[in-house]
Amino acid sequence: MKRLLLFIPLGILFQSCAPSISGGGGAGYLTAFRSATPTSERQPMAHERGYWDGDAVDGPASIRINRDEQKAYFYKGSQLVGMSPISTGSSTHTTPAGVFKVTEKDIDHESSLYGVIRDRATGQIVNKDADTRKHRAQPGQVFEHAPMPYFMRFNGGVGMHVGHLPGYAASHGCVRMPKEMAVRFYQAASVGTPVIVE
Repeated sequence: MKRLLLFIPLGILFQSCAPSISGGGGAGYLTAFRSATPTSERQPMAHERGYWDGDAVDGPASIRINRDEQKAYFYKGSQLVGMSPISTGSSTHTTPAGVFKVTEKDIDHESSLYGVIRDRATGQIVNKDADTRKHRAQPGQVFEHAPMPYFMRFNGGVGMHVGHLPGYAASHGCVRMPKEMAVRFYQAASVGTPVIVE
């Protein structure tokens, strides 16, 4: 089977379901997006590559998420048609193993729990890893919920979505994917698609 490799730059992606990118003066998920290096100026790293070869293949869809490999595999019937690098939950916010199904698809989803708190007057981020259960915006501040584009819920609050990939498990439990692969998986899956997390 011939496979087409996609080289996926991540600098343009939002960060969500995880603490902000470390270093560099505490850039939050929106700051990281706005300061991204144009895709034409950098080569993707190994953990940013995936492929899709499933447009002409028929069969029932299923997704397998391998936490050890930090990869997600898309099948049509028994045929593997795509692979995406991922970032699953960190050691303190694990992505649970099990057999699930896609229960919701939302192209413009936002986290109900995580985001940043920003000063309204200056636009400066005052908390880059805000959690609605622990942090409240003070007068003159706003809580901005983390964007989770191409979200596919499969286990309670856990789902797959576009997000930052540092090359290891680093999320709050969700499965982050590069945008181009998240779009492919989103378009090819439907509510009810089996999701196996191992």
